[in-house]
Amino acid sequence: MPHRRKGIARPRPLAANLPLMTTPPESAAHPRFAEALRERGLQELIAEVRHFPESTRTAVEAAAAVGCELSQICKSLVFAVWGSPLLEHDRKPGEGESGEGKAEEGVPVLVLVDGASRVDLERVREELGARKVARARADVVRETTGYAIGGVPPFGHRTRTRVLADRALLDHDVVWAAAGTPYTVFPMDPKELVAQAGGALVDVRERTA
Repeated sequence: MPHRRKGIARPRPLAANLPLMTTPPESAAHPRFAEALRERGLQELIAEVRHFPESTRTAVEAAAAVGCELSQICKSLVFAVWGSPLLEHDRKPGEGESGEGKAEEGVPVLVLVDGASRVDLERVREELGARKVARARADVVRETTGYAIGGVPPFGHRTRTRVLADRALLDHDVVWAAAGTPYTVFPMDPKELVAQAGGALVDVRERTA
């Protein structure tokens, strides 16, 4: 059983090339995400949103700015999936019988994984019984979630998608995820985060040697 790290890390002094992080007013979170928090009875998290004066899109930079371990960053990644019988109910009207949607797009699936890990596409494919899995295009990500790459939160999306959550996220008491923009993050208990996202706990990160 992995050791669970305790508490929310406090921001620490940063290198000169990394932005300091501030706690801005309520408007810091993306309006769609802030509304999603309110609808779920999580409005108290709005005040916990932290803001970067400059865009920090990578997990490494976000962890450095927050002052937490890289594995405490929760990445929300959208993948395109073709030929999965599990996604038949996720098809939109007019999509092919194989669940492929538009041939070039596939069916979008959200994968939550810690910032220190990479998603193993083969393991995702096996979990879904799919023929093919690939990273979704930027326009598909925005159309599906309502957010741009680098700012996708783990829930509060424009449309409902299948969600896979790598179980390594549960190694911590607190993780940090995007609050709808590349400038903002918020802290949350990973078990609650996965539950709010409607995620299925799986092992989809790349195996270490």
